[in-house]
Amino acid sequence: MELHDVWFVLIAVLWIGYFFLEGFDFGVGVLTKLLARNRAEKRVLINTIGPVWDGNEVWLLTAGGATFAAFPEWYATLFSGFYLPLLIILVCLIVRGVAFEYRAKRPEENWQRNWEQAIFWTSLIPAILWGVAFGNIVRGVKIDGDMEYVGGFWDLLNPYALLGGLVTLTLFTFHGAVFASLKTVGDIRGRARALALKLGLVTAVLALGFLIWTQVHTGDGWSLAAMLVAVVALVGAIAAIKAGREGWSFALSGVTIAAAVAMLFLALFPDVMPSSLNPAWSLTVTNASSSPYTLKIMTWCAAIATPLVLLYQSWTYWVFRKRIGTQHIAEAH
Repeated sequence: MELHDVWFVLIAVLWIGYFFLEGFDFGVGVLTKLLARNRAEKRVLINTIGPVWDGNEVWLLTAGGATFAAFPEWYATLFSGFYLPLLIILVCLIVRGVAFEYRAKRPEENWQRNWEQAIFWTSLIPAILWGVAFGNIVRGVKIDGDMEYVGGFWDLLNPYALLGGLVTLTLFTFHGAVFASLKTVGDIRGRARALALKLGLVTAVLALGFLIWTQVHTGDGWSLAAMLVAVVALVGAIAAIKAGREGWSFALSGVTIAAAVAMLFLALFPDVMPSSLNPAWSLTVTNASSSPYTLKIMTWCAAIATPLVLLYQSWTYWVFRKRIGTQHIAEAH
């Protein structure tokens, strides 16, 4: 296996990690409006992800940096062609971080309500746009012979990509509801479990349609295997949450996300960004990659840094592993 193939796999792993971790905290952000009945319950939901949300975003930064260094042509075409949706995602992530930190800085009801609205919308919008972006990457976009995107913004809003956006929204919200049921106690835990069951059924319908469409469009034997794993894991996650096994359900919903993202990358390979104008103009792991020397240096850096990142992030989750409820929220909040 060539180094550019290795880095394609590593970038896929980084996106799997990002969607697995950021997926549930996007979902919890959406649930602050759908699940919480009062300000104390909203605080409970926010506190479940409070210690980890910023660490989860490290995976996005690493995926973007790895793409820039390993596949500069892919990075340049992607960020120029998808400039507006990626800018919207970036603004949402900035506002979302500020909202988490500033919401409780003042006691006024309007102040807190406005930041809660910001948390909801800046969780919902990226959850949709990531699905739209990856749907377009797999489907193919208008790339010319100079490796430049020549389409417009409205070309990105096609049925396949929009379905992908709905899938990521429902899947992340389901993942977040399962996480909320795993991390809370009391009435909110029961309601989170009931909502997760309903969301799981909606997600199953949308995800099955999207994955089958992907497989028919550009799939092979490996992507079919990943699709089957995703479908079985999602069914298992729904069955587990129905049985009250939140831990198993969360693990299986994570497997669903991992297998679905893996399927997209398997269906994409060896392209990294197909051209819908002419297959010969597609960006591939070969023509979009950096030099072998650059990839070699990056591999050594990744081998040293990645275990350290995994260790400190695992330690964070271990330290904040306890369940919380409204009884843990101070009266001042």
